[in-house]
Amino acid sequence: MKFLHSMIRVFDLEKSLDFFTNKLGLLEMRRKKNEKGRYTLIFLSCGQGQPEIELTFNWDEKSPYLTGRNFGHLAFEVENIYSFCEELQKKGVEILRPPRDGYMAFIKSPDGISIELLQKDKALPEMEPWKSTPNKGTW
Repeated sequence: MKFLHSMIRVFDLEKSLDFFTNKLGLLEMRRKKNEKGRYTLIFLSCGQGQPEIELTFNWDEKSPYLTGRNFGHLAFEVENIYSFCEELQKKGVEILRPPRDGYMAFIKSPDGISIELLQKDKALPEMEPWKSTPNKGTW
């Protein structure tokens, strides 16, 4: 068995693409348009040979999708949790669960999908301002 991808339905395709490519740094691997089914599939990844996220954009959707915590989350490993979160903040992404422990943080996509960020290898030493930053909302 081989893991292929996780699928997320998105309401605003451009806003979601901006988040996943320009802010999170994923690459668009391929795109499929289905005129008859009236949808577009966009496959994103950290690079060739890596697992993918499939963004499904249904052309005729009239309102945002309802989401719940039962989906769980997507998880990405990063080289430096502190600098990665700082860069996301500079790009306007809210850090909902700050990396107080030097290891884990959570953010959300424009469609409310929880994204876990994990420090590569072992946790970094705790440091401010992250150490004393409280959680925001749900993640």
